[in-house]
Amino acid sequence: MAKPHAGQETARKDFPVAQVRRYLEPGPIVLVSSSWQGRHNIMTLGWHTVLEFAPSLVGCMIWNGNQSFEMIRQSRECVINLPTASMVDQVVGIGNISGAAVDKFTHFGLTARPASRVAAPLIDECHAGFECVLHDDALVERYNFFIFEVVKAHVRPVPAHPETLHYTGRGVFMLAGRVIDKSALFRPDMLV
Repeated sequence: MAKPHAGQETARKDFPVAQVRRYLEPGPIVLVSSSWQGRHNIMTLGWHTVLEFAPSLVGCMIWNGNQSFEMIRQSRECVINLPTASMVDQVVGIGNISGAAVDKFTHFGLTARPASRVAAPLIDECHAGFECVLHDDALVERYNFFIFEVVKAHVRPVPAHPETLHYTGRGVFMLAGRVIDKSALFRPDMLV
């Protein structure tokens, strides 16, 4: 009989299906900036997924009760900004306050930089910013799911693998772990 791997010594138990997000969150927490009718806003978002390489498509579930939902729906664009672990307090704060009440850029000491392809601003303190236009809104009404095309990407070259935040629910984040390079084991055509 095979020896159990680390962590397999304890038997699995039933788990509430409504909380599987603690294990399946698709990627790092992002800050989505938007602009509509002269106003800017920022929201914290964890529910996003890459859908296609070319064109570069990203799906985002944005709650329809969020002020950013209507701003993005009307403007049909946004910027997906990638914060690092050093911004965790700002990330939490942005998610806890409405943009209707305060200017989040000013309140959280963030710098709005003009984007080149969309009206929504880049957040200068973030490691990366991805300018997006709405590619498909067929799932917005039913699932609050926007499909964006990334039309311009801005990424700091250093560090190559920034320490990003990954939300596990109940106010707990995990940080991106150590990098393990196994590229030598991949077929060359799979190294996209």
